[in-house]
Amino acid sequence: MVNSLKDKTRLHNGVEMPWFGLGVWQVEDGDQVINAVKTALNTGYISIDTASAYRNEEGVGKGIKESGVKREEVFVTSKVGNKQQGYESTLHAVDESLAKLGLEYLDLYLIHWPVPGKYKETWKALEKIYNDGKARAIGVSNFHVHHLEELMKDAEIKPMVNQIEFHPCLTQTKVRNYCQENNIQMEAWSPLMQGQLLNNEVLVEIGEKYNKTPAQVILRWDIQSGVVTIPKSVKPHRIIDNASIFDFKLTKDEMGKIDALNQNKRANPKLDPDNFDFY
Repeated sequence: MVNSLKDKTRLHNGVEMPWFGLGVWQVEDGDQVINAVKTALNTGYISIDTASAYRNEEGVGKGIKESGVKREEVFVTSKVGNKQQGYESTLHAVDESLAKLGLEYLDLYLIHWPVPGKYKETWKALEKIYNDGKARAIGVSNFHVHHLEELMKDAEIKPMVNQIEFHPCLTQTKVRNYCQENNIQMEAWSPLMQGQLLNNEVLVEIGEKYNKTPAQVILRWDIQSGVVTIPKSVKPHRIIDNASIFDFKLTKDEMGKIDALNQNKRANPKLDPDNFDFY
């Protein structure tokens, strides 16, 4: 059982990744993201997930520095943007991200989206970034099984993580099974379906049993499903509440009830990797 914010899963290269972290998608650079990062780290979070495309790496770096938490105690993830993809441009992109974050290395660097015709050469750049020590682990985001299969035809290093949209209405069984079979850690973005599930009757009922909110029930379900999760919030009380999921455990029956909510439905249909406007 995952018992605290400090607990980690071991990636296939031996690097330990926290099960729980703060996502900062759509968080404004400057005070908003700085304060969110500081609140999270001072609450006990040890993982922060950003991306070049979020345009807030500079604020994330300042938040880490101002928190007083030692760099080596924070697991920092960033991602190469779609317009940056390609071999040489990705090598430049990671240096740009590191400069903005004020860091010498990333704990995890991901390909943000599988840009057709580019993600394989981008992966070659990530392999170099990994071998050069600029990232302790590398992986992908928003990759379906066919993307992973195509990538691994020529890859020298297997992705350590696949970060995808995952919540009770989109359980991504095919991708999850593939990742489990290939020892690729799955990670959930938008675990709360952008707030669309917070009034769901099943989640409300389960939450009442444990005196927990539907959001806390979902995040506990993520962890018990073996999926790393990174809910986003800028409100201090919610950052704290989201992390209050380590003092209860869902039963097998409750896990099954939540699994049964699946509709293969995305928070936004435009965010399907097979039908995505990459630029």
